[in-house]
Parts: sequence; structure tokens; C-alpha cells
Amino acid sequence: MNYTLHQLQIFLKIIETKSITKASQELFLTQPAISIQLKNFQNQFEIPLTEILGKQIYITDFGKEIALIAERIINEVNAINYKTSAFKGILSGCLKIAIVSTGKYIMPYFLTDFLRNNEGIDFKMDVTNKAKVLESLEKGDVDFALVSLLPKLLKVEEEILLSNDLYLIGNLEKEFKPEHYSKSIFNDLPLIYREVGSGTRIIMENFFEKSNVNIRKKLELTSNEAIKQAVIAGLGYSIMPLIGVHQELINQKLQIIPVKGLPIKSSWRLIWLKNKKLSPVAGSYLKHIQQNKHHVLAKSFSWINDTYT
Repeated sequence: MNYTLHQLQIFLKIIETKSITKASQELFLTQPAISIQLKNFQNQFEIPLTEILGKQIYITDFGKEIALIAERIINEVNAINYKTSAFKGILSGCLKIAIVSTGKYIMPYFLTDFLRNNEGIDFKMDVTNKAKVLESLEKGDVDFALVSLLPKLLKVEEEILLSNDLYLIGNLEKEFKPEHYSKSIFNDLPLIYREVGSGTRIIMENFFEKSNVNIRKKLELTSNEAIKQAVIAGLGYSIMPLIGVHQELINQKLQIIPVKGLPIKSSWRLIWLKNKKLSPVAGSYLKHIQQNKHHVLAKSFSWINDTYT
């Protein structure tokens, strides 16, 4: 056996993404380079690690076993690096955060200074749906999660980062009056929903239930980004977080339709398991957030209050 750490890292990324193309993009390598390294790694085993069926890559049972060992090897190597940095007085380790899809417009601003000032820290962020975010948190796979609704079945602690205001959004094909419409407007508009379980959808449905209005649902999509493009294309209207449509409002691709009772107000919050002992890196990050979040709000998110409230 003469495999390298680089080959182990590539193999694990292929396992994670189930795609040579995606692995090459995330590792900033060409597809041929990824394929060559995978082939060189495979040639050291008499049993196949992967199979190609059609255009899809599948991991064999043997490949999954090798991946578990490879992950342990990489973790041990990282532990050596972290320990070396710790002895040099450098904060080191890995910070892991899972965020819901709309959180990508928020989380980077609360990370930049911390990661810039602590170069010994590795960082992993998983952008996914609410169910997977909470699953990762519950299993202990991540230190923190970014959500807009507190989970009902998990005991967590929270640090509120900023407000999450949701408005009725449409494209510019139809002109709406500046005064606030009654909630009956929802009876006449084709609405686009997020998938079941989404925090945005839960907030929408709670609002509709309390408002006693009948909704004519037209589409259901699995991300705010997809909904935003559907609204721009004229497929319908949606209640969306302001944070995710700010640039489109500026570029006049979307408009806010004023409705009584809107915006729906909630909060973006960083959560972690109650009574969990945070790692030195996670604890340091939480302290950084608590001390600096108001600075981040003033620097990057002042437009929320200045423009739309």
C-alpha cells in the first residue's frame, strides 16, 4: 500500500458528494486530476471501491468500510496539527456549523473576523434543509446550527443574531398600490410554497391559519433560491425572508406588496444543544459572537431597519 493523504481526502470528498464533478469543484481541482487520483487509489485494492452505473457513481460496501478508516486517519492527522498549534499558543481545531439554506445570506458575515483572526481553525459549514440541520445538531455532528424557528423536540440554547422579517413578494409585471392591502389579497394570488418542514413554510402557514384566509397554492419548491427565480419569472407570489431578496429589490426585479399584518417577524438564531460542553474553538466562537454581533449588524445589516420598517 502506498496511498497518500491527498488520495484519502479526494476519496472522502467523492464519498460525500457522490460526484467526481462536485468533488473537483469543492477541492478546486480538475475532473481529470480527481479521476486519476481515484484510479491510483483504487489500484491499490483488489476489491472495487466504487461502481459507475449510467452516469452515477456508487460506493461499494467495501468502499464504505475504507472510507470510515480514511476518515479516522484524516481526523488523527488533523489532531496532530491542532495539538501542535495548541502548544504554540494558537487556537486550533475545527468549527462546524449547519445552516438552513437562507442562512447563507447571513452566516458568512458572522464568521469573517473570527476566522481571519484565528488562522489555526478549520471550518466546515453545511447548507441544507431544516430537518437535516437539526439532525446534525442532535447527533453532535456540528457545534452550532443557524435556524429561524426553535426546534420543538430538542433542548437548545440560543443566541439571537438578527431579525427575520418576511414580506409578500412579487415581480414587477403588476403594479400594486402603496397602501396596505387586506389579507383577502391572498385569496386571489397564486402562491409558491417551500417544501413541508421548511421554517419559512411553517411561518407562512401559521400566519395564514391565524388570518383565516383561503389560499390558492400553485407551486411547491425546495429552496428559497428556486422560489425567488420562480417569482421573478412570473409563476406566482410568495412570502419570503427579506434577507434573501434584498439584492433583487435593489435591482428592481422584485417588489414588496404591502399587506396588513406583514411583515411576519421572527429571528435568526444560532443554537446549540443545552448542557453540551463546547470545544475550546466553539466556546471561543460563541464568545466572539456575543461580543461582536452588534458591530456586524451595524456594519452589514443596518439596511434592514433603515429601508423596510
